[in-house]
Parts: sequence; C-alpha cells; structure tokens
Amino acid sequence: MILRSETASPSPAAPLIDPFGRAISYIRVSVTDRCDFRCVYCMSEDMNFLPKRDLLTLEELDRLCSAFVARGTKKIRITGGEPLVRRDIMTLFHSLGRHLESGALEELTVTTNGSQLAKYAKELAACGVKRINVSLDTLDQDKFRSITRWGDLAKVLEGIDAAQQAGLSIKINAVALKGFNEDEAPQMIRWAHERGMDMTFIEVMPLGEIDDARVDQYLPLTQLRAQLLDHFTLEESSHKTGGPARYTRVKETGGLLGFITPLTHNFCEGCNRVRVTCTGTLYMCLGQEDAADLRAPLRASESNEPLFRAMEEAIARKPKGHDFVIDRTTRMPAVGRHMSVTGG
Repeated sequence: MILRSETASPSPAAPLIDPFGRAISYIRVSVTDRCDFRCVYCMSEDMNFLPKRDLLTLEELDRLCSAFVARGTKKIRITGGEPLVRRDIMTLFHSLGRHLESGALEELTVTTNGSQLAKYAKELAACGVKRINVSLDTLDQDKFRSITRWGDLAKVLEGIDAAQQAGLSIKINAVALKGFNEDEAPQMIRWAHERGMDMTFIEVMPLGEIDDARVDQYLPLTQLRAQLLDHFTLEESSHKTGGPARYTRVKETGGLLGFITPLTHNFCEGCNRVRVTCTGTLYMCLGQEDAADLRAPLRASESNEPLFRAMEEAIARKPKGHDFVIDRTTRMPAVGRHMSVTGG
C-alpha cells in the first residue's frame, strides 16, 4: 500500500529556526501511545489509551513528516509507545523511504522495545533504516519480567539477533534504576560491546503519574559513571548521533558508552529536536507543557500552508530548556503526560 501519490520529496522551504538560533533538523514522531510492555518507570499497569479516532492516520503521519522534511528536517525517529505494534506501520516506513532516496532526509530510524524486531528487522532495513535503538534495562530474565511487567526477554534477544542479521546497527538504551540494574551495568556494557553495539544509560524522567515514587527509582548518572570507573577506563569521545547523549569510549572494550542526563546535566543548549505525538500535538520541549496542535491545520486543508504557519508559530515559542527535578519534596511529575504519550 502506498500512502501518498507523489514519489518525489517536497521542494525545500525556509528552515525552522527557534528563538535561540537553533535550526530544527530532528523530529521524533510517535505513531502510537500503545505498548506491549508496561515498564514501571514509564506507565501504570492499567493504562487508558487514546481512542483510534484521535490518532493521525498513517497517511497523515506521512504528510506531517514530509512537511517537516520540506522545512529542513534531516533526521526522523519513529517512536511510540511501541511503534512496531501499530497496524500496517511498515507502510509508513516504506513511504518515508522516498526522502532518503532523494537525499532530502539523511536518516530514518526507530526506537523499539525489541519485541517485534524478529518480524520486522529485514523490512526496516529494506526501507532504508540503518540504525535503531533498542530499550533494554536488564539481561536477567526474571528482572526483565519484573521491570516490564509483561515482557519476554528471550523474544527481545531474538529480535536483536534478527536486526543484526539484517545489517542494522543497534544502540542499547537502558534506564538507570537505583537498586535494580546499577550492579548489572558493567555486564551489560561488556555484552553490548562484544556484539558490536553501542550502549547508553538514561536517567529516569519525571513524566506522568506511575505506581511507584520516582525518587526511589532515580539514580544520578554521575554516581553510575563513578561506579563504572572501578571496572573501565572511560575516554572522552566527540562522537555524536544528533541526539542528547554524551559519549565516552570504553578503553577495555573499544565500544562507545553514552549518558543521557536530563537531570544532572541537561542537554538543552544545542537542542535541535521537537516531538510530535500520535495525535499531531507538537511539543517543542520534552520537559515543558507548551504544545501546538498540528492535526487541525493538517486536516483543514490539502495545502500545507496552514500547517507550515502552525509549525512556524510553535517553533517561535521553543524554550531554551527544561527544568526537571526529582527529590523527596517534589512528588508530582514535572509534566502530567506519560512518556508513551509524548513519544519515547
């Protein structure tokens, strides 16, 4: 199934520039708020998901992404929830691949929990996807079931095997959780690097109400990094992927190790990213509530001009950064929406 009739990429227009002179060249697009896991730091076990009518269709997602490409976006990351559980999702990847072929888009990638990779890895590669992120917080089967509530580690590992066999480059993302996986970090790094995969640790973020207190989950990456120095020599690296991670190279393994630190050392100064939800809501900052409705102008006209105006007005309000706090006196999340709503 072809989502749109045109085969060429849209003609380039003026790039989107925020008030601080940052060009918006990277969008993260959520295609669903649904997930086949219920990770304890991300969502409650009993979630109320959006009705189907509120979601952008795949055709609308294609048009929206293409509008951003026309305004200077060079990298698109497809996210969720779990993006690969959305019905017919590969039609979107196939359609967006035309922008890779034309050179208008430099990278199309995806963040996944790995549960569907065995099914889709070859097709993702055929669409022009070169690199993916897999969220994986532990290599212990029992702990994996505990943290995801519903997940099957063996299925995820099978998916990683399939992705590597398809030629996809993989980065493993692990949320650092106090008392849960900090002691496992050296093992995970060695495992990832032995398989030729990069590894990144992420601080837990205060997004949405969950069943547990995040202060009990929060492990500062400054602390984790200090613990890793007992096992490894960490050499500074200038490696960049376009995302917020700061990288080091592990001398003993030769692999890259990233740290994403929204709390201890925010990454806002060079932020070139925005996020679009599966309902067409544009968030200019992950840690702020200000947002813009792109669904209304998208559906109001076949012309992209109303959509472009809405995008421009929103980017003109992009803040300099976020202010995340997790401590005993700050019980409420920084923002009320869950990460699965915003897009992982």
